[in-house]
Amino acid sequence: MKTNVASSARFAAWLVPVALLLSALAPPATAQRLLVESYERTVPLPPGGTFSISNVNGSVDIEGWDRNEVQVSARKMTSGSAESLQQVGVSLDAAPGSVSVATHYPEGSGVEVNVEFHVRVPARVRLASVTTINGSVTVHDVSGEGSLATVNGNVLLARAAGLFSARATNGNVTLEMLSLDGGLGPLPVSAGAAARDSGSAAVSAQTVNGSVIVALPAGVGAELDARTSNGDFSSDLPLLAHTSSAGRAIRGRVGAGGPLLLLRTVNGPIRLRISRPLV
Repeated sequence: MKTNVASSARFAAWLVPVALLLSALAPPATAQRLLVESYERTVPLPPGGTFSISNVNGSVDIEGWDRNEVQVSARKMTSGSAESLQQVGVSLDAAPGSVSVATHYPEGSGVEVNVEFHVRVPARVRLASVTTINGSVTVHDVSGEGSLATVNGNVLLARAAGLFSARATNGNVTLEMLSLDGGLGPLPVSAGAAARDSGSAAVSAQTVNGSVIVALPAGVGAELDARTSNGDFSSDLPLLAHTSSAGRAIRGRVGAGGPLLLLRTVNGPIRLRISRPLV
């Protein structure tokens, strides 16, 4: 009897660490494999041509390059089924002087698929409409004009020149302008509500819940129209301004004056900064 008890104790002592090891090596029951499908296409677009993109769930990243063509790279991703991945499509329509890209979800379905875009466009371009709903919008190294918008996410425009409007609902809007010159003429109707609301503004940056930060060269001139409901305003640039009694509505002149700079937020600060040249 003692032998059996001792054997059972030794077996139990060996079994417990083995069971713990197997448990540690086993994948979590809730772990799900991420399914990914890639899309790539390159089409011609001359300098100054029009590009637009409409996304739903996922970020949009656009950069200017020295080629007369548009290169679109997209990644569809889901932790659901392969069928869900196939239900979401990416379309590209090309015409002389314009390229349009869009993401398509099945109507009335709750398909959980994200689509992340990385796009290269000619460095001089008209970005007629760059939009997403849930995700960030990032554009850099371009000149020309355009309209950028998201609902839930940040908007970043970096190393840009020309006439641009940027809008978010829940997110920060940050613009780094190398120059307010370089526009391509009036924006078409398809440029969207952000461009229309900005009127004749050379640069328009607006959000509801988030900060607005605009960096301009030290010697730039502009007419400023800035307003925040629950936040403050500060400027590193020389500014002759009229401020409301609450200090949240600012109208004035930056430097020697020039194109209109329209800045708006409801819940957040507004900052004017000096863009620093890259070394």
